[in-house]
Order: sequence, then C-alpha cells, then structure tokens
Amino acid sequence: MSTPSAETKTRHLPGDIAVWMFIFAELAVFGILFIGFTVARSLDPATFHAGREVLHPWIGLLNTAALITASYLVATAVHQLRHGQRRCHLRLWLAVAISSIYTIGKLWEYGNLYGLGYNLGTDTFFMFYFFLTFFHFMHVVLGQIILVVLAVKVGRGDYDGSDMNGMESGASYWHMVDLVWLVLFPMVYVLA
Repeated sequence: MSTPSAETKTRHLPGDIAVWMFIFAELAVFGILFIGFTVARSLDPATFHAGREVLHPWIGLLNTAALITASYLVATAVHQLRHGQRRCHLRLWLAVAISSIYTIGKLWEYGNLYGLGYNLGTDTFFMFYFFLTFFHFMHVVLGQIILVVLAVKVGRGDYDGSDMNGMESGASYWHMVDLVWLVLFPMVYVLA
C-alpha cells in the first residue's frame, strides 16, 4: 500500500473560504444570467443574430487574450511567492497593465455601440449584452483593484510566501473573472 506524498497531504482549497463562498455566489448569478440569455436567444434567434453582427468580435478576442495572459501572470506570481520569490509583485503589476487592454477595449466598444444608437432598450439582445458585459466589466475592475492591493502588499513585504491566504484569495477571484469571460465571450460574440 502506497503512502500519500507530502504534496498530496498539503493540498487545500486556495485562499479563504469566505472568498470561495462569494465566488460561488457570483458564479450562480452569472449562471442564471447565462440561462436567461440562452432562453431568450432560443425564443428570438433573428434578433440575437442581428445583434451579434453589430458587435466587434476582434475586440472580444483581444479582450480574451488580455484576460488569459493576465491570469497566467497572476498564477505564476502566486507560484513565485509560494517559493519565496518576492519580486512576483512585478508580475501582478504587469497583469493589471495587460488586463487594462480589456478595460479600454470594453469602454471603446460601449462608446461605439452607444454612438450607433444601441443601448439597453434597443432590443432583447442588447439588453442582455449590455447587462451581462457591464456586470462582468465591474468584476474585472474589482479584480484589478485587488491585484493592485496584492502587488503593493507583496512589494512592501507584507506577503512573503509563509501565509498565502490573501494572495490565493485574490488570485482565485481573478481566475473566476477570467473563467466567466471564457464562457461569456463565445456565448455573446460567436454563438448568438
């Protein structure tokens, strides 16, 4: 009979349990919105197809690349801090900078669509589009604020790898935001 390795014995849910409860609650809200979007799309496919044709999928693709890259940087920063490399705060700052591509891209897209006369009241597609993407946008902004706080704390030496709870909690939230976009982007920009 084999004994579990030291690595297996030390596995745990990263971060604080309260953060995970918040993440699961947020995922439930997004899930309900995704179901509503899917049902509305099945009831009026022509409106959803016409709405998708107005969107800018290349901006959505650029935003996807930015968020995935930022998540990679956050994951490697957590790994580096866990192994005592305190310069990982530079990766967190870079994650904030790269994720700003998403923020700027969404703001440009909102401005462009509003300029063309599209808003929450245009039709069912745009009601869902603006509500879903703005709800996600606000989560990204909160995630960026969390990453800035983590970068400052790591840079000051408040986190040194001995207690990973704060760093893992912030990273877990950020990865949730990224995961939601990986569902939201194809659902709105590709499949509508």
